[in-house]
Amino acid sequence: MSCKSVNFIIKNIDLKKFKYNLVGIDYENKWYEINETNIDENWKNKNINEVNNIISYLKEFDIVLPIIHGNTCEDGKLQSLFELFNIKYVGCNSYSSLICYDKLLTKLILEKYNISQVPYYVYSKQLDLNKITYPSIIKPAKCGSSIGISVVNNKKELTKAIKSALKYDNNIIIEKYIKNNRELECAILEKKNKLIVSDIGEILKKDTWYDYNSKYETKIDTVISNINAEIKKEIQDISKIIFKILKCSNLSRIDYIYDIDNKKLYFNEINTIPGFTEISMYPKLIENSGISFKDLITILLDC
Repeated sequence: MSCKSVNFIIKNIDLKKFKYNLVGIDYENKWYEINETNIDENWKNKNINEVNNIISYLKEFDIVLPIIHGNTCEDGKLQSLFELFNIKYVGCNSYSSLICYDKLLTKLILEKYNISQVPYYVYSKQLDLNKITYPSIIKPAKCGSSIGISVVNNKKELTKAIKSALKYDNNIIIEKYIKNNRELECAILEKKNKLIVSDIGEILKKDTWYDYNSKYETKIDTVISNINAEIKKEIQDISKIIFKILKCSNLSRIDYIYDIDNKKLYFNEINTIPGFTEISMYPKLIENSGISFKDLITILLDC
């Protein structure tokens, strides 16, 4: 997914204003300069050079744009590295990235500010699983792109899903699954300390929920929502509040679940490095706000 996002940015970056270098990080945390203009998951088999002194290399550039999703890169570790060596970068700082990447931490903090969330349990060996109602949705607290998430309809499926989720994180969240729902999203872009809050996007799901395949492999419809003006304003207002509570900066995408039957809006999660692919909601929503893909990238790099 990171490769697809990078290709989208390469395609849309303003080459009259910026020169760029591509860097890939492998699973052993080795860094490589990539001498290609179109990359995929097999980038290590292409024309690359290992970066031996990472800090010296990074200090050659004016700014870093991290477009790497998942553990060690979206969770504050990479941001901490940049901060330690005074390297300017795009996106939320290490504190904000850590909190927002951990769904449980985010929930606990936002509860204190009375932000509505779907009822949930935190899994532990002491948790009485007979308390769980169905359907429920099982999530690793720290993971991205819907990896490790399952919807379950009985105790047998619940046990299997918990075991699967534990492969990705020790903290597991068990949420009530809202069957009749609308998945709504709001993009925030910070430009010169002013927050641009987008219209509301909606995922038109073909499956039970918006899983990894729906996000990155299929042409699922992502549209500007026709949700009524009252809910739209509520989402936009809450999004600004959440962005500030969690001390975000530059950009974020905030996701919501709307319970159609009970006419209730719930905060779902926040993403500090949203997808930048051709089908990703964040750039689409910002474009709908009157900012082209090229201008969006320019605003981020000029932060």
